[in-house]
Amino acid sequence: MTAFLSFLSGNPATLGVVASLIAALGWGFHQRLAGARVERARQAASEAAARDIAGQVDNDIGALPADAVRKELKSWARD
Repeated sequence: MTAFLSFLSGNPATLGVVASLIAALGWGFHQRLAGARVERARQAASEAAARDIAGQVDNDIGALPADAVRKELKSWARD
């Protein structure tokens, strides 16, 4: 085993190949994390937009008189 490891560490071509493989794996891992980060940001933006719309709806409903709210909700309810 020692002879094999000394051969690998003493051969510049082998070191280059191993370093290239490690660099490629590291780059792939970095890209995967970057993609996950972008997806989380996209979902957060989507959820923020949905919260804004929900807030607008709540404000609109809160501004209506109680009778108008009941009348509006009856049109949404199923019998």
